[in-house]
Amino acid sequence: MIDAKSVSTTALPGRFSSEVVNFWRRDLAVARAGYTVGAALIASGPVHLAIPIGSGAYWIGPLSSRQPATLGLSVGLTVMTSTWVTSFLRLEDRSRCRLLAAFAITSVVETALVSLQTWRGVPSHFNLETTFDAVVARLLAVGGGTLIGIIAAFTVMSFRAHPAIPIHLRVAIRVGFLSLCASLLIGAAMIAKGMVLVISGHPQAAYAAGGVLKPSHAVLMHGILVLPLFAWFLTLTNWSERRQLNATVLAAGGYVLVAALTVTLNILRLTPQLPLAR
Repeated sequence: MIDAKSVSTTALPGRFSSEVVNFWRRDLAVARAGYTVGAALIASGPVHLAIPIGSGAYWIGPLSSRQPATLGLSVGLTVMTSTWVTSFLRLEDRSRCRLLAAFAITSVVETALVSLQTWRGVPSHFNLETTFDAVVARLLAVGGGTLIGIIAAFTVMSFRAHPAIPIHLRVAIRVGFLSLCASLLIGAAMIAKGMVLVISGHPQAAYAAGGVLKPSHAVLMHGILVLPLFAWFLTLTNWSERRQLNATVLAAGGYVLVAALTVTLNILRLTPQLPLAR
């Protein structure tokens, strides 16, 4: 573990680089694969971001490339972050390998299916027009459920973090995973609402209604990145553990407050409404 008292704040850049390299070298092979997969998914985002610029395609609206672009960036960050954060949990190597492998594979499949439908020029969600499209939509639903199950498992395990891990980092990890769980549940609710509208014969309304809570989904999704990373940076300082805990609690409280405000404004329809990309 890092001896926070022995680290000067003037040495933070060098210490940060050293710790990143150490994480890469000493972690499991499957974890290094997870970092690589996450980086590849992140790289896929700019490719789709460039499509509207280079082709004149629409950024929002039917068949836009916004969905695969934001999905690649968000999912890639989440894969990399979850891979890193789970190294702090009291979790057997075999169990961590299996969960991380399932998480990375499912994330790749989800992103690939959405990208495939975009390149085909058809909606990725709520699309039951052909047998192939219906299979893709159902695979996306199964994949989403799998991701929720894996993140739920990590969340439960976060309350069994290794006792050698500083308490402020444990707090950040727990709040981060709870935030991610909430984000995925909101995503599932949006998909479920859209599917009800599709089945009832209102496919156009499904795309509008399916994106109502996207701001809430987005804000909550990256608590698992922001909070543990902030707490980990504190371990590189010479602050006392009590001061680090107070700073982490303050940061977590602020994050939860912003998320709650966003959800409230969403429910009241006072935030920008982005239709779910088709």
